Amino acid sequence: MSAYELTILMPCLDEAETIGTCVAKAQAFLREAGVHGEVLVADNGSTDGSPDIARAAGARVVHVARTGYGSALREGIAQARGTYVVMGDADDSYDLLHLQPFLDKLREGYQLVMGNRFRGGIAPGAMPPLHRYVGNPVLSSVGRVFYGSKVGDFHCGLRGFHRASIADLHLRSTGMEYASEMVVQATLHGLRITEVPTTLAKDGRDHRSHLRSFPDGWRHLKFLLMYSPNWLFFYPGYALLAVGLIAMVLLECTNVTWGATTFSIHTLLYAAVCVVLGFASVSYGYLTRLYAKQSGYIPDAKMPRALERLTLERGIVASLLLVALGVGLSAYAVWLWGGDGVFKDLDPAQMMRLIIPAAALMIVGAQLFFLSFFAGILRIKHAENDPER
Repeated sequence: MSAYELTILMPCLDEAETIGTCVAKAQAFLREAGVHGEVLVADNGSTDGSPDIARAAGARVVHVARTGYGSALREGIAQARGTYVVMGDADDSYDLLHLQPFLDKLREGYQLVMGNRFRGGIAPGAMPPLHRYVGNPVLSSVGRVFYGSKVGDFHCGLRGFHRASIADLHLRSTGMEYASEMVVQATLHGLRITEVPTTLAKDGRDHRSHLRSFPDGWRHLKFLLMYSPNWLFFYPGYALLAVGLIAMVLLECTNVTWGATTFSIHTLLYAAVCVVLGFASVSYGYLTRLYAKQSGYIPDAKMPRALERLTLERGIVASLLLVALGVGLSAYAVWLWGGDGVFKDLDPAQMMRLIIPAAALMIVGAQLFFLSFFAGILRIKHAENDPER
């Protein structure tokens, strides 16, 4: 049983200017709301005396050796003694005096309660325009589209959660992308999630923020993509395959004229490239899904029905058929070229309409052959007592 109802957790790295104020506000909330709780500071290697200031203000301090925002929060959550945790930055930008909406929702049974700064209000100068109008809205929209989440502010640093529920997610990120991972994994695992409005004030520090716009923005986007094989691999792959196959069918026998533009064998070549790239993209999506299913890093990782039936043997047979068809078309092209013993001048349009599909078939066939064996390797199940594992 937890020692407290609530832990107010703050990651800290050289926040001597504001950590005392933040701890005092958090303590005031606990006292005025009559909540049995604690204030916990996860210090990430401060050299400016922040831990001593936090202790003097009444906080419990844990030292986190591994650097990074996510590392500090992971260790802080592991060390928290509350049933619920509300985490917030130690830069005095979040309103730690008014945490009751978070606690109320947690008491109602929600397992993750996100703050929404866009609904609560952002003070002038509190958030750079690039973050306010581009970074946060774009990344939050990506998260909602990719994962079906209803969270409007993916990266709000003030959020509450049921400690055991979040600990069970086994979050791995060590940097700023930890904020995205928490929302994504909570959504994928079916946790009850809601939002409450919160405010964002200009932080009280003189030194620059630890947040780096482009590197940290990329880390968030990279994480969102890596946990969504559909959007990273399958959907782009399906689109390329569809465009490439349609164009190849239309251009295989004749040119296509659209207005004043005529599409011929040069377009056919790029259509074949689309097919090859599209198949490669779908292949990577298949392998990613298979790995996710085997390792559990994406819960309930479902495979597209057609790919679910792809076994090693079926893949080999299909790959050999594709390669054989490509070789057959190539042989037919050679026969047209010199079947009567005289290798005459080629008709480029005629030959390329045979050679381009033949090359595409052989490339896709070879890819399918290797894909089938790679997938077979990933499917190998090791016994727990296997000494060679």
